[in-house]
Amino acid sequence: MNFLDFFKKYHIDIKDESRMQTAFTHSSYSNEQHTKNYERLEFLGDAVLQLIMSEYFYLNTHLDEGEMSKKRASFVCEHALATYAKEIGLNKYIRVGHGQQHNVNDTIIADVFESVLGAIYLDCGFETAKRYAEEIILPYVEKDVHFLGDYKSLLQEMVQTDKKSLSYELVSESGPAHDKSFTVNVVIDHIVYGTGTGKSKKEAEQKAAFDAYQKRAR
Repeated sequence: MNFLDFFKKYHIDIKDESRMQTAFTHSSYSNEQHTKNYERLEFLGDAVLQLIMSEYFYLNTHLDEGEMSKKRASFVCEHALATYAKEIGLNKYIRVGHGQQHNVNDTIIADVFESVLGAIYLDCGFETAKRYAEEIILPYVEKDVHFLGDYKSLLQEMVQTDKKSLSYELVSESGPAHDKSFTVNVVIDHIVYGTGTGKSKKEAEQKAAFDAYQKRAR
């Protein structure tokens, strides 16, 4: 399935295929192939997403400005965007250079979620971009998922209730010293319940805990 088929699931007819291809193109690929990358579209998509979520919380809640800001921050943070993108399979279409192929991390995946939204906005208008974003994000809002929460603590509390053992195991470490990537498994009673990747072991553990917490909370 190519990326055009992906958008048909959301009843979106992409007219400018070249621009959408750019939305999936990381700088490592564009540097090798001498083509455009997603960075400008990401800038636009970030602003579009901020407006969509700001409007949603303004129209659908009675929260004050500070609470709306916190809510919005949680649902547009890197962890959240990468989670959405992986859930819908958007990450499968990302183009990276040879040196980046084994390090398509959450930062890149989150950036592409925004760049794709920016491309949809330019191609189809704000209402289509809004419908697409809300279809993906609102299920998480309705479940009140806390992407910025301390999931290690929440998972620890959940496991203690069942008197089960919990540990974090480093699976892999890759990348140069200035741009390392860590992958960690969270293991409950000798069973892998979640996996997370981050720029530090701490970040990877939080993401693994989030993955496990989501599975156990369902």
